[in-house]
Amino acid sequence: MVNYPADAGAETPRSGTVATDGRPIILCFVAYYLPGYRSGGPVRTIANFVDHLGDEFDIRIVTRDRDALDTKPYSSVEIDAWNTVGKAQVFYASGKTLNLRGIAKLLRETPHNALYLNSFFAFGFTGLPLLARRLGIAPRNPCVIAPRGEFSQGAIALKARKKRLYMRVTRMMGLYSGLHWQASSEFEVSDIQRELDVPAEEISVAPNLPPAIEPAGLGAALHKPRGDGPLRLVFLSRISPKKNLDFLLGVLKEVNFDVVLDIYGVVDDEDHWGYCKTLIAQLPASVEVNYEGVIPHSKVSRVIANYDLFVLPTRGENYGHAIAEALTQGTPVLISDQTPWRDLERYGAGWDLPLDKKYRFLDAITRVNSMERADYLTLRQSTADYARRKLSDTLIVDSNRRLFNQLLAHRGP
Repeated sequence: MVNYPADAGAETPRSGTVATDGRPIILCFVAYYLPGYRSGGPVRTIANFVDHLGDEFDIRIVTRDRDALDTKPYSSVEIDAWNTVGKAQVFYASGKTLNLRGIAKLLRETPHNALYLNSFFAFGFTGLPLLARRLGIAPRNPCVIAPRGEFSQGAIALKARKKRLYMRVTRMMGLYSGLHWQASSEFEVSDIQRELDVPAEEISVAPNLPPAIEPAGLGAALHKPRGDGPLRLVFLSRISPKKNLDFLLGVLKEVNFDVVLDIYGVVDDEDHWGYCKTLIAQLPASVEVNYEGVIPHSKVSRVIANYDLFVLPTRGENYGHAIAEALTQGTPVLISDQTPWRDLERYGAGWDLPLDKKYRFLDAITRVNSMERADYLTLRQSTADYARRKLSDTLIVDSNRRLFNQLLAHRGP
């Protein structure tokens, strides 16, 4: 049986006007942005980018006028106009703007020193801007494209025929020539080169930025040692084949102890969710599953802190913001080896395991379930310590700053 919650709200921006004060202007295209929260990682990636670097760069964002899967636009913003959202200016584009003519007009009328595209396959927010540039109806300023994990082997395997056709067509059109690529890790460099044969000198490694949080705040919500009740697992991500919830349910079919799995996230693929519900119905009586819906980002850390183990057997992530949230709360993680979070067991922060070794996922869950209180508290403390080291690394911010500074330094007249 799957239990369902009520929906949740989100923070809202305020209206404003675009102002120029001499900072380099980065014009960013991303399909969804604040106050949206249902689309997952890209929203947090760009929000964190703005929080860290919005004082150094004038960041202007073009995005949809509604959240993922919504049929109505936000009621709290001005549509087809610029709004002040934190340190950025955001243009919430309606359907009448999201076409070649509208995108080209935005590119011409919005001063910018660099264009920042945050997908490869999002035609409206990457293909159209590049097409406008290619046709000469928009300025050809320096451009950074961040595929955000879309070329990982697990991600590219989903709808592979359609994606490879798109790659062939856009390459023939020359849309992606002369761009600079941002990879979140050396693993993603390999993915980009494998799929598109991009020269190494055209790719920079600039990891996704963590939340702009003081180091003292990391791990502040360390949970008490797990008690004698059922093992509490949390899956927090979009419900889609890429996130691999069905894999986790297959693992749980083999457990012989009491487990509660709470699932948070937007249902991005109804067919996949239907399949998952079929698997849920086949689980043993010792496994309870609850669907808890979608929660805004402001509540994610507090929710994850209440669980014994965060589980995400994803087919591919270029970062994994929910993974980072779990680590900061001292909640150990059990994930696939298809993310930048590697060698977790070595640091006492959890496990990153190959998906072709399903039994190892079961072993990890069983291990957490059988831990003594003191051992589990040690695990949580070492998880928080690991997060403190990783997320307080100033080199991550420096690499993102350097990516754009170098790009702008080499731009033409």
